[in-house]
Order: sequence, then structure tokens, then C-alpha cells
Amino acid sequence: MFIFQPQRRVLLATTLALATWAAAPAMAQYASKKQLVIGGTAGSNIDQLQAGIVPLLTAKGYKVKLVEFNDYVQPNLALADGSLDANFFQHEVYFNQFKGDRKLDLKALVQGPIAPMGVYSKQRKSLADLKEGDKVALPNDPSNLARGLLLLQQAGLVKLKEGVNPLRVSELDLAANPKKIKLLPLDAAHLPRSLDDAQYAIINGNFAISSGLKLTDAVLLEKTPEHYLNVVAVKTKDQGAQWAKDLEAAFRSAAFKQVVDTKFAGYAKPDFLQ
Repeated sequence: MFIFQPQRRVLLATTLALATWAAAPAMAQYASKKQLVIGGTAGSNIDQLQAGIVPLLTAKGYKVKLVEFNDYVQPNLALADGSLDANFFQHEVYFNQFKGDRKLDLKALVQGPIAPMGVYSKQRKSLADLKEGDKVALPNDPSNLARGLLLLQQAGLVKLKEGVNPLRVSELDLAANPKKIKLLPLDAAHLPRSLDDAQYAIINGNFAISSGLKLTDAVLLEKTPEHYLNVVAVKTKDQGAQWAKDLEAAFRSAAFKQVVDTKFAGYAKPDFLQ
């Protein structure tokens, strides 16, 4: 038994040395990564990246490619499969639900601004003009559906059942709907077009802006809680990379705050950008 122990030690040492040698180039490449691909949804999210984040990363020597998406599913799948290094389009509630449902190994790196969800109408001047049986379109994904219903409750148009989870409510959780509003859940990207048919539409801020609507056009804007602020998402294994630290620093910078204050007035922001 003792005769073979030195040989096994030599073999182990040789194996470790080879593994370290093989990993060294990959580690060096990882540490010096200077080309980033970042995804964002059309409208305010991609605009914030373009106006406020890309210039800061470029100044640090990065080459940044932005990829624009028109839905809330593909950006996380593209991040998970390596097509993106990071994305910026979703709030914390949606992110946690999506990555849990799809079992994706993703991490929220830092919060960022979000254009508030709003109620818009082409057929009514205000919510006071809402008539019995009016159609209200709203997002159909669970987290934003709940967000839309909370906005209707904020406006006093519906009442939710006592004790329900406010982050997961659905049409089944309505305790009162005195105006008999007809709810029309639709894909979030299609909500601006629904204004031609529905009397009201509850539209995520980024899709409202990408369709040409202004926040000031809304008949009601939400009071956005912290858990509905956007997050920058990366793969969990990348959260400690230098490029990820530089990306987070860009979002936390005074320069980005100035861009948000001047070009994205009225957006809900994390405390460090107030």
C-alpha cells in the first residue's frame, strides 16, 4: 500500500498542474473581457442604456453592443444561453418569478430606473369618465397582471380580496368590481395597439414610450414601489467579474444620475439615484 502512495501523489500533483495551466488562459480572458452585449426592451430601457450607460462603459475601454427586444421572455433566455452578458428590462418581481419558473442561474446585479406603469385612453379623458362595462386591457404575465390590478385598486375601481398576495393577484382575486369592468389580459408589447378597441389600457412604461405615448398622456400613473424597479441581470457566475463591477458602477454613478434627471424625468428610481 505504501509503495504506491508516492506515485499517486505525483499523479495528483501533475493533474492539478495541468488543470491550472489549462484554466489560466480562460481566467485571463475572463478578467480582461472588454466586449459586452447587453439586451433591453424597446423604449425607455434601451434608451437609458444608450444615453447613460454605454458612454460610461466606452470611456472605460469597453465595446458595447445593445440588442433590442420586443417581449419579456427572450432577454432572459438569451442571457442564460450566453447570447447576452447582461440585460436591463424587468422589475425584480418578474425577474424572480421568471428565473424560478425556468430554473435559470441568473443574478440581479443592481437596480435602475423604470418608467411607471400607467393607464392610458384614446376614448376617455380621465378615469372619472369610465362607464359601466368599459374594457380595460392590461398585461397578461402574472407579475405585471398583479401590478395592473393593484393600479386599478389604487384608482378605486376594483377591490381585491383581503389577505391575497399583492405580488400574485389575478382576476380571480377581485372582491368587488362595481363598474363591471371587462379585463382584457394581453401581451405587454401589444397593449398600446389595444387603445383602438379598449376604452383604457394599463401599459408598462417602456412599451408606452416606444409606441409614442408620453408619461404625461396617462390618465393615471402608478406610485412605483421599490420591488417594481428595473434590475440589471447577469449570469450568477459573472457577478464578480470586473466588467460586471464596472457595469454596476455605471448605474450608480453621478453621471448616470444626471442623464436620468435630464432625459428621463418622472421615472421611478432607486435611492442611490435620488
